[in-house]
Amino acid sequence: MRRPNQPVDVNSGLNRALTLIELVVVVAVIGILAALLLPAISRAKHQAQRIHCVNNLHQLGIAVQNFVAANHAFPSIIAGTNSENPGSWMGQLERGGFDVSKPKTNFLAEGVWRCPSAQWGKGWPPHTIPACYGYNGFGTGGNHTNALGLHGQFISGSALFAPVGESEIVKPDEMMGIGDSFSGGVFFMRTEFKYRKPFPRHQSTVNVMFCDGHVESPTLKFVFEDTSDTALVRWNRDHQPHRERLTP
Repeated sequence: MRRPNQPVDVNSGLNRALTLIELVVVVAVIGILAALLLPAISRAKHQAQRIHCVNNLHQLGIAVQNFVAANHAFPSIIAGTNSENPGSWMGQLERGGFDVSKPKTNFLAEGVWRCPSAQWGKGWPPHTIPACYGYNGFGTGGNHTNALGLHGQFISGSALFAPVGESEIVKPDEMMGIGDSFSGGVFFMRTEFKYRKPFPRHQSTVNVMFCDGHVESPTLKFVFEDTSDTALVRWNRDHQPHRERLTP
């Protein structure tokens, strides 16, 4: 208790508070820590998304192996309603690989079909779902009649395309089957990354499932730009580079 007439120290309260300079220093330190931590947090987020995507492709790989075991063939790019496995390759895989008898209308927007890193530009038609993963239908190059990938051979206007047989894949462990679709299309194509200028979702890598079901994350340059035999044979079921089909 203060005695009567005892002088009052007007600075006693201020000594217990932060000065303006101290406050500025604290804010600066917090800013520096945030600047150091944010890139690490961002990298951790991207890494988690990449792992999620790889796991999706692992599950798709299991579905492909289930389909091949039952049919001795891979899904064709699209089959007619009167065929044994009708619909798009994704629908065929849902029914014949995941054993989903009646796939949801929007199954491409969820579960293993959805990559958390995928980003799409504007301009998509209403009620259209971009595909996060594309099918290696054409191989190094070609069209609907001479595709070197998993597209399948044309049968008729009603049956559409016959599936590629299991025995037609010379090196399943070295042929890419499904990979990141950078533009939202249903094909995984060597020309897609060059001409459509898509968003590279996993920094400098691309997640790819091979025909034997295993998954790799090679660099974008190796998959889409490298013209060595080692890079090119991965696109084609006959395990040949087919350099003559490269676009100039």
